[in-house]
Parts: sequence; structure tokens; C-alpha cells
Amino acid sequence: MPIKESELILNPDGSVYHLNLKPENIAQTIIFVGDPDRVSKITEHFDSIEFSTHKREFKTETGLYKGKRLSVISTGIGADNIDIVINELDALVNINLETREINNDLVSLDIVRIGTSGSLQSDIPVNSFLMSSHGMDINGMLHAYQTEHISHPDIEDAFVAHSDWDKNKSTPVIVEKSNELAEKFKDENVKLHQGITVTANGFYGPQGRVLRLPLRDSELNNKIDSFKFNDFRITNLEMETSAIYGLSKLLGHRAVSLNAIIANRANGTFSENPEKIVNSLIQFSLDKITA
Repeated sequence: MPIKESELILNPDGSVYHLNLKPENIAQTIIFVGDPDRVSKITEHFDSIEFSTHKREFKTETGLYKGKRLSVISTGIGADNIDIVINELDALVNINLETREINNDLVSLDIVRIGTSGSLQSDIPVNSFLMSSHGMDINGMLHAYQTEHISHPDIEDAFVAHSDWDKNKSTPVIVEKSNELAEKFKDENVKLHQGITVTANGFYGPQGRVLRLPLRDSELNNKIDSFKFNDFRITNLEMETSAIYGLSKLLGHRAVSLNAIIANRANGTFSENPEKIVNSLIQFSLDKITA
């Protein structure tokens, strides 16, 4: 049955509504960044750029790097934007936009997030690289979908008990990275920290920052920092990873989330040159993707 026009909205030129993209505009390997200005910081390394578009916070450039076709897309901030980006990307490769029918042969995208974050653990210093072993959704977005078969209830239950999780909040959902795609980033010469990344639905209160408003649970960050489950611990807080991991896994795509650690909230330090470590992560990621 064709998908209704109200559910899959297309622009007059046939492109998907928010991203302004057509199927031929994207590669099968896609890099996500948050900031539209960071797109060009990646594509300036490309040998050539074949396509570029920019609508709202969503900027896309597609081109070649060392002979491999790549797309770079800015998602803006937050899990709600990831819901838009991944669903529309999946529609581009797995739905016939003319007939509105789902394709018989489904395509799997490789999605690599390159972001910045602050470490919650004192032994993960500024100017280091971190790969999210899991994304923990504490923002509730993944509860819109059927995630029972991709989540980790053992870790979720342990965290709920450890944190005395407020029953009025959405229950945490934990989803693992693509281990297959993560293999590409192994490097004996580069230390790549790993841990659970908590994905919040805001930058201030949801991440434990206090300006003028008191928090419902002022001890939540301490509970997050001290949580351990077997060999897993929570290493950082941000606003996108759990949505990337959850939606990618549900739709059959492969995803990893990489962060340049520019701050350490455990010891109060901040990188003296955050641009340098971000550029280093960009170069590392491009070379691993195309190896």
C-alpha cells in the first residue's frame, strides 16, 4: 500500500521535505555533524564536491574523498532532529518516492557521527577521542518506536535502580553501536576510549547545568558518573547518539558515534585548542572510512 502524502511529505521538486534531497544526491556512507559550519570543515578535505544544498539547519554536501563517495550532513541539535534526518535518509534509499511503495531490496547506510563532547570520567582527558559503545536515551524519543528487540533491559534496569530513576520521566533505553562498522576504526596507534553515551533532551537542566532554575534531581549527574554495569560505564553526555543508534538499528543501517573530548566535567578542564582536536578527529575518521 502506498505511503500517504501526509506521512511522507515531498517538496514540489520531488525531494524529501526537510533535507531537500533526492536519492541521487546522497552516498551510501554518510557523516553526521551537528553544526552546518562543520560540513565544509570536512568537505574541504574532499577531492571534489558534486552536490550541495542547505535548508534550515540541514546542510548536505556530497563528493569524493580518496575515490570514495561520501555525504556530509548537518543534523542540528537534538534527538528530534535525528528522527527527521534518519527517517528521510531511509526514505531516499528504501522507498520509491514516485510510487510511495517500500522497495523490495533494502539498502543499508553507514552513518558516522563526528561530534564534540565533555567527558564525565577523570581518566578520559581533554583532546582525546571517544566512541560510544552504547547510546542511552533519557529523552524519550525512542519510546515512539518498538525498541524491545534492540535494547538492553539488563543495563537499563541496573541504571534505573542505581539512579532511583524518577517514575515521571521516560524510562531509559540503551542501544549498542554497530560493531561491524566500529571495526573500521580500530588503530593500534590511536587511543579510542569507549563507554555509554547518555543522550539528553536539552543542554542545561537535562544535563545537570544550573543557571536560575532548580533541578528535579540535583544528584543525577553524580549517579550517572558512578554507574557501572560489568565492564560498562557512562563516559559522556550529549544530545544525539542514542537516536542515531536506535533508529539506525531499527531501520537496518550501521552507525557509530565519535566524539572529540573538548572538556572534562569531572576535573573542570577545557581544551586549549578545541579546533585542533576536532580537525584531528575529522582526519582520523575520513582515513578510516576510506581505508
